[in-house]
Amino acid sequence: MTVQDLTLDIELNIDINASPQKAFEAMLHRLGEGNTTPDGSAMPMVFEAQPGGRWYRDRGNGIFHLWGFLQVIKPAELIEISGPMFMSYPANNHLEIKFAESADGCHVTLRHRALGMIEPGHRQGLGSGWQHMLAELKKESE
Repeated sequence: MTVQDLTLDIELNIDINASPQKAFEAMLHRLGEGNTTPDGSAMPMVFEAQPGGRWYRDRGNGIFHLWGFLQVIKPAELIEISGPMFMSYPANNHLEIKFAESADGCHVTLRHRALGMIEPGHRQGLGSGWQHMLAELKKESE
């Protein structure tokens, strides 16, 4: 196993014709009850928007899956989350979402980094999952 096998670093960017504040609020909705899968199916999450707040999936019937803890929240600027995400194996993840004002609205950068025994299926599906979230964020914000 190499270091590359044990690490992941994905960075995606999108320009949105809306204010950073509006995009930030839409992202909070996407991270929570407005979350969907790439095929459009609802996958509501619970996102507690405070330091140490949990980000988790409530599957009903007492079944929960912790995705992470909120590390940083700066309205209209930054969200940082760390934790296992959807990986139920030895791995830790860091998700950073930045919002920056631009001439046409705002620029959003999503960066997902991970360290651990990352399964190939997760590695392959991550880019499309985050691209879907950003595309939905753009639709919701504009």
